[in-house]
Amino acid sequence: MALAQWPCLILALLSGLAVSGFPRNPSRLLGKRSLPEGAVNGIEVYSTKVNCKVTSRFAHNVVTTRAVNHANTAKEVSFDVELPKTAFITNFTLTIDGVTYPGNVKEKEVAKKQYEKAVSQGKTAGLVKASGRKLEKFTVSVNVAAGSKVTFELTYEELLKRHKGKYEMYLKVQPKQLVKHFEITVDIFEPQGISTLDAEASFITNDLLGSALTKSFSGKKGHVSFKPSLDQQRSCPTCTDSLLKGDFIVTYDVNRESPANVQIVNGYFVHFFAPQGLPVVPKSVVFVIDVSGSMYGRKMEQTKDALLKILEDVKKDDYLNFILFSGDVTTWKDSLVQATPENIQEARKFVMDIHDQGMTNINDALLRGISMLNKAREEHTVPERSTSIIIMLTDGDANVGESRPEKIQENVRNAIGGKFPLYNLGFGNNLNYNFLENMALENHGLARRIYEDSDANLQLQGFYEEVANPLLTGVEVEYPQNAILDLTQNSYQHFYDGSEIVVAGRLADEDMNSFKADVKGHGAINDLTFTEEVNMKEMEKALQERDYIFGDYIERLWAYLTIEQLLDKRKNAQGEEKENLTAQALELSLKYHFVTPLTSMVVTKPEDNENQTAIANKPGEGPLDAEVIPSMAYLTSYQVPNIPYYYVDGDPHFIIQVPEKDDAICFNIDEDPGTVLRLIQDPVTGLTVNGQIIGEKKSSSDSQTRRTYFGKLGIASAQMDFRIEVTPENITLWNGDALSTFSWLDTVMVTRDGLSVMINRKKNMVVSFGDGITFVVVLHRVWKKEPAHHDFLGFYVVDSRGMSAQTHGLLGQFFHPFDFQVSDVHPGSDPTKPDATMMVKNHQLTVTRGSQKDYRKDISFGRNVPCWFVHNNGQGLIDGIHRDYIVPNLF
Repeated sequence: MALAQWPCLILALLSGLAVSGFPRNPSRLLGKRSLPEGAVNGIEVYSTKVNCKVTSRFAHNVVTTRAVNHANTAKEVSFDVELPKTAFITNFTLTIDGVTYPGNVKEKEVAKKQYEKAVSQGKTAGLVKASGRKLEKFTVSVNVAAGSKVTFELTYEELLKRHKGKYEMYLKVQPKQLVKHFEITVDIFEPQGISTLDAEASFITNDLLGSALTKSFSGKKGHVSFKPSLDQQRSCPTCTDSLLKGDFIVTYDVNRESPANVQIVNGYFVHFFAPQGLPVVPKSVVFVIDVSGSMYGRKMEQTKDALLKILEDVKKDDYLNFILFSGDVTTWKDSLVQATPENIQEARKFVMDIHDQGMTNINDALLRGISMLNKAREEHTVPERSTSIIIMLTDGDANVGESRPEKIQENVRNAIGGKFPLYNLGFGNNLNYNFLENMALENHGLARRIYEDSDANLQLQGFYEEVANPLLTGVEVEYPQNAILDLTQNSYQHFYDGSEIVVAGRLADEDMNSFKADVKGHGAINDLTFTEEVNMKEMEKALQERDYIFGDYIERLWAYLTIEQLLDKRKNAQGEEKENLTAQALELSLKYHFVTPLTSMVVTKPEDNENQTAIANKPGEGPLDAEVIPSMAYLTSYQVPNIPYYYVDGDPHFIIQVPEKDDAICFNIDEDPGTVLRLIQDPVTGLTVNGQIIGEKKSSSDSQTRRTYFGKLGIASAQMDFRIEVTPENITLWNGDALSTFSWLDTVMVTRDGLSVMINRKKNMVVSFGDGITFVVVLHRVWKKEPAHHDFLGFYVVDSRGMSAQTHGLLGQFFHPFDFQVSDVHPGSDPTKPDATMMVKNHQLTVTRGSQKDYRKDISFGRNVPCWFVHNNGQGLIDGIHRDYIVPNLF
C-alpha cells in the first residue's frame, strides 16, 4: 500500500482516534457495505491492548493499537495518546499491511531549523508536549489506503516511585470510539511479596467496573485485567460513542518484614529501603509565601485554605514560622516558635489575615527564612535531634531587589550550605519553573508545580503531607569497599514516611558468595544502622521466577535511575562538568534505547521516490511561553529538485547535465587506488568535497581495463567547523571536536542551524546546507562473496544554487553556465556509439555518444542518462589536467 503522508509521529499510552478528509455524504464513499460497530467514517480501531509488566517496581509497558480502513478511499487517521512524564520511551514501530518500520533512538541535534521548515511548508508538526499534571501527549497522523491495516506499537519503561505508602501506575484511557477488543492487563512480580493491590477507573461506575475488572494477588504475584465489552463501553444502552474517557489507576505495596531488600541479577543489584514503625523526627519548618499582587483572588484563598489545613496537622514537637513576601518581607514571629495549641491558634489568625500586595522579592524572603533556621540551630532553641525544612510558594518571577535568577541561586546556596533542603512550589504557569527546580535540586530538595484548578489547595496540602513525617536524617547507604561500581545516589538528607530510597549499582565481582549493605541514619531518638546480608545462591533461587516478567530488569532499572540522576545534576553543572554529565547520560540513553531529553526516536517510512522521517523528542517541564525549541515529531522528506544536477558514480563516471542543451556530458578519471580527488571547492561558502578512489579486490586476467570507484568521501564546511566522512561501512560526523558515528543500518536525521544530514538505511545520505545546497551520497553494496568488487559510493549534487561563482573542482567548475557545440556525427568504432566533434571551452574534441546510470531514484538498476563522452580523463573539457585535482587527503 502507499502511505502517502504522515506529517508527525507520536507515541503513547491508550490511543484515541480521529478521522479527517472524508466527504459530506459518507454513504457515497462506503457504498452499501455494512460497517463493523464502532467504526467512524469507515475507520475501525478494532484492537487496543496495553500490557504492563512490573518487576521490582520497574514497569515495562507495551501499547498496541490496530486499525483498518473499510472505506473505498484513503483516510487520514490521527491518534492522540498520553503516557507518564516520568517514563522513557524505548521503542516504537509502525506496521502497514504487514510491513514493519522500527524506531531507532539517536542523539538529538538542534532541531529548530527543521521544525520551522516543516511548519513553513504547511506540514503538521506534531508537538510532543506536557498534557496535564502527570502525562505527556503525543500524536500521530497517517494516511491509510482503502482496505489497509495499520498497527502502532509503543514500548515505554519507568520506575514506579513509592508515594504515601503505595506504588501507583497511572494510565489515561481515551479511545474516542467503541473498540471490539479493548484490554488492559497488568502483571506484577515483587520478590518481597505483595501486601495490597487495587485498581480503579474514574470513568465508569463501580457496578460496571466490577464485571469488566478482575484483580488478584498471592505471594509475589499480582494481576489486574480490565476488559470491557462493547456494551460496557457505551455511554448509554443505545449509544455508539464510548464512555471510556478518564484515568485508570493501579496501586499496590509490598510486604515490609525487613526495612531493606536487595536483589541481584546478572551482576547488577538494586537496594530498596523503607523502614516502618520509627518515631517521627521533630522538624523546624519555615513557610515562605508569595503575597504579591498576582496572587490576588482564588490563588490567595486556596493558599490560605491549604495553610490552615496544614496547621491542623503540625505536630506539637515541631517548630514553625511564616514569612510573607511582596515588595517587602514580613514575618509572623521574629524567630521559630513551637507548635503549641496557643501558637497554632495565633498562627491561624495570622494566616486568615494574609492579603495580596505589591511586587515579588524572592531573594530577601528566602535569605530571611534560611537565616531564621540557621540561628535556631546555632542557638539551640530547637531540639538537637530535629531537622530543618524550608518551603517556598510563588506564582511569578522576582522583580524587585535581587532579581537575577543565577544570583539568587548563588545567595541561597551559600546561605543553606547543604544543611537542609529547600522545596519550591510554583503556582500556575507564569513563572520560571526551571529556576525554581534548579534552585531546589542544588539544595537537596525538589520543585513541584501547583496547577491553577479547583483543587489547588489540596495539591498544596498533599505536598506538605509528603514531607510532614521525616523518620531519618543524614541517610547513608554503604557497601563493602571496592565491591561496587557505577553506584547511583546513596546519600539522602531525609527519609520520609511513606516513601522509599532506591540505590542501584554493578558488582565488581559477580562470583562473590555474599553481599552486605548497611543503611545508616539519625533517628528521633538515636542513630540507626540497618544491615542487609544477601546470600548469592539463595538470591538466585528466590529470583528464578523473574522470567515471569522480563529478565534484565535490574540492569535497565539501574540505567533508568542513573540517567535520571545525571540529568538532574546536569541542570546546575557548568563547563567541563556539564559536558561530562551530558556525555554519560547520552551514552546510557543510546545504549539502553531510552528517549530522554538528550535523544530522539526516529522512524522512517520509505516512499516511492523519497523517504519520510518522523522524529519524537522528550519534552521537559518548563515555562509555557519560554523561547525554546518545542519537542516535536515531524515529517521530513527529500525530493529531487527540478534544477541542473551533477554527479560521479561507478567507475568513476562524471556526468554533467547541461539544461540549456537538454543534454549531458560525461567523462572518466583513471587514477590509482588511494588517490584523493577534489570534487568541489567553494572559497566563499567554505564548502569542500573530496573523494578517495578504491580499486577492485583483484584484477580480471582477461581484461585490459582497471575498474576503480569512490570508496570514501569527505564533506567539510569551514564556516561551521563541520566535517562528514562517508565510507560504505560508516558515516562519521565531526561538529568541532565532537564526534558522532552512524552505520548504514541506521535511519537518523541530524540537524543544526543551516545544516541537515539524513541517513536512509542501506540506501543514501542527504546533506543540505541551508537553502540551495543539497548533496546525495548513494551506497552501492555488492554480493558479499563477489570475488572482484568492493562496496562503493556515488556522489550527486542535486542543488547547487547556493554555491558561489568561484566554486571549482572536477564537479564544481561546471556549476556555472557554459556552452558546447556538437557537429559531424559519424559512425565510431562501436556501431552502436557514434562519434562526433565537440567545441567546448575553445577546444575541439572527439567525443562518443553513450550513456551512464543515475542511481538517485533506483538504487538497484538506475536510470540511463544519454551523454557525450569526453576521452582522456576529460582533457579539454575540465580546466587544466586531471592531476591538478589530486589533493593529499580527504580534509
